[in-house]
Amino acid sequence: MFHNKNSTDDVFIRLEDVEPLCSENCKIKDRVYVESILNEFLKGGADRLQFVTDFDFTITKQRTSDGSPVLSSFGILNACESLPQSFIDESKKLHHKYRPIEIDPHIPVKEKVQSMIEWWTKTSELLVGFPLEQAEIDGIAYKYKDSLRDKSDVLFHTLDRLNIPVLVFSAGLGNSVVSLLQQANLMYPNVNVVSNFLQYKDGVLDGFQKPMIHTFNKNETALDSHKYYDLVHNRDHIIVMGDSIGDAGMANGVPASSHIIKIGFLYDHAEESLEKYMNAFDVVLIDDQTMDVPLAILNAVEKCKQPN
Repeated sequence: MFHNKNSTDDVFIRLEDVEPLCSENCKIKDRVYVESILNEFLKGGADRLQFVTDFDFTITKQRTSDGSPVLSSFGILNACESLPQSFIDESKKLHHKYRPIEIDPHIPVKEKVQSMIEWWTKTSELLVGFPLEQAEIDGIAYKYKDSLRDKSDVLFHTLDRLNIPVLVFSAGLGNSVVSLLQQANLMYPNVNVVSNFLQYKDGVLDGFQKPMIHTFNKNETALDSHKYYDLVHNRDHIIVMGDSIGDAGMANGVPASSHIIKIGFLYDHAEESLEKYMNAFDVVLIDDQTMDVPLAILNAVEKCKQPN
């Protein structure tokens, strides 16, 4: 896999040596750039790496082989039986209105941002005045703990073993995200979740905690006052993963000298969206429901601990 350069202190890897990066459903616009960043990762080792990922349809699958549904983190909330029917009905209306806007490749990002703010605000206003126990969310999450991408367990175990900090940046419901990760035994000490968490007042729901996290404002500029920032601000090698165009900006705010590989999972409107995804992400995976690519990158970094 590794090839000696002229310098005895250096090694390099070619993209063709990383099998998942050569599969038919893996699209890379600038192979020279991706190869150069991958080699920076190898030279820097695990100590300089951090991992930033979306949750819904990134850690979870976009589709299952048997056609069973994959609930989003908000979908897990909506499946709780104690929720009033009025909330379920209105929440579905909001999803049917705003989800198509979120994934439509023809709508400008500025317009999408306004729609995401409206979606978050209206949902928060609906979640007021009735009780909901975390145990009920946990019960639903347990049913969907197997909806994660294939080899997610291997990926998270490897990240923990290599002491690589993981930031799960989710515009969904943080209570569901944490619960599902716990149910799948992936909530390792190195994993941090920044998301929208339920807020309570006098024992009943009172909307979401602030600040609002939506698809297009998830980035590391929001971490200055967060404990995670102190952990990663000197880790300038970053793997970013997401399933929407907005996820490509999750590392915004890090030093300009940082080396970043952005991995995008594409499923909806694949043919129409491919060009935009390839402009936003360094690696685009079409209908890939596995963690093969990020795992292959980590394996390459680990094998290169002692370049000779």
